[in-house]
Amino acid sequence: MKAEERQKYIKQIGDFPNQLEKIVKGISDKQLDTPYGEGKWTVRQVVHHLADSHINGFTRTKWTLTEDNPQVKPYDQDDWAKLSDSEISIESSLLILKGLHQRWANIFENLSEDEWTRPVNHPDPDYSNVEQLLKAYAGHGEKHIEHIRQVMK
Repeated sequence: MKAEERQKYIKQIGDFPNQLEKIVKGISDKQLDTPYGEGKWTVRQVVHHLADSHINGFTRTKWTLTEDNPQVKPYDQDDWAKLSDSEISIESSLLILKGLHQRWANIFENLSEDEWTRPVNHPDPDYSNVEQLLKAYAGHGEKHIEHIRQVMK
């Protein structure tokens, strides 16, 4: 990946919490509890999922930068979305994402060229090194913003 492409993804990581907050600002409880498709999560669950997922991504990034080829495990995101904390106000997850993404973007902005290719042992090839983690999580946020926009229409 070229430096310009990395910068685009780093910007996405840094900007993501504000974009999400703008989209969900003033959203009604009815909209928050509306799924983005048949059998899909509600907007509320999506926002909490983003905090859960990106906490995992941040931790995976730090492990990859501080350990040799760390083994990271996937988690069952659907089971996590069924837990009671996915039913509360989205404010706590928005706050988590704001602080997390500020720190995450800072880490990405300060990596050496060698650090970008540090490997991580994960069953999904989209999470094979630091560079792939950046790309995957930047895209993940964008994907779910689109899901929320579907409900808002």
